[in-house]
Amino acid sequence: MTPATAVDTPPVDLSMNETPYPPLPGIRRIVADGAATLQRYPDRTSSALVAALAARLAVGPESIVVGPGSAGLCQHLVQSLGPRPEVVHAALSFEGYPLIVRNAGATAVPVPLDGYDHDLPAMADAVTDRTRCVLLCHPNNPTGTALRRAEVRAFLDRIPADVPVIVDEAYREFVTDPDAPDGMELFRAYDNVCVLRTFSKAYGLAALRVGYAVVPPRLLPAAALTGAVFFPNALAQAAAVASLAPEVTPELTRRCADLVTARAGLIDALRGLGLTVAPSEANFVWLPLGERAAPFADRARAAGILVMALPGAGVRITVGSDEANDRLCAFVRAALDEGF
Repeated sequence: MTPATAVDTPPVDLSMNETPYPPLPGIRRIVADGAATLQRYPDRTSSALVAALAARLAVGPESIVVGPGSAGLCQHLVQSLGPRPEVVHAALSFEGYPLIVRNAGATAVPVPLDGYDHDLPAMADAVTDRTRCVLLCHPNNPTGTALRRAEVRAFLDRIPADVPVIVDEAYREFVTDPDAPDGMELFRAYDNVCVLRTFSKAYGLAALRVGYAVVPPRLLPAAALTGAVFFPNALAQAAAVASLAPEVTPELTRRCADLVTARAGLIDALRGLGLTVAPSEANFVWLPLGERAAPFADRARAAGILVMALPGAGVRITVGSDEANDRLCAFVRAALDEGF
């Protein structure tokens, strides 16, 4: 297939849901200065980070576990919540869930989406006495949709108290829908809700792999014992603590607002070109291209643009810099002009 555009510039990667913004200068300095003490082991309890998170979230430190990003912590939680053999999650959802479930020695019970959204009534129906836990991706990766407050509360009211529900909020900072619940409000209202968050996305620390889980205190001992020793590393801990400082918050808030504006612009531009684009509350957009997904991604790669294709379903595209978004739209326009 002939590329839609010539590749004269370096490729842009819109496949990994990374932030287009570099780390803040103060965070970079902390990481650079930390290189002077690489011979030292990190704090194995992550005490400073746990204390900072407890203060930010207004919860006791006995409810917080830190670890290798939200995906790594999801693995730790699912492993620690045994021995029941099944884990219920939506399908299409985060591509890592089936691997996480399999690595934890459990069996995935995927429940098809209702359009772009979790089918919460069907997921509740799938919960049995064999269910170890339920995974909710909010906003959902790859479709970008958020849960709705009344619907998720009705769902949680149906779930037995001894079945943990893990609300994976890797993209929480990009949510603007007032009807979308904050995972922490669900944590405070239901004794079986766990919340996963990460510093990889909005905070721009993807390379350092650091995130946290907020869990009911009764679940923390097993979850903490399942995690890796001496992880997160010292640089990740220091950068995460600094990212929570009050003086950093305004800039991070501004960056998230800028990305939300860019997201809206990208959605409008792609729809204006004639593509169907799902509504998004994340830092990416979803094109439900079906069987055209893989050819679209191949053609984009030939044009120097990397996107994530789920063959037979669609394409997920990260919201990038203005230049990257413009380049993507130019590629789409040219591809459509050529009859794609």
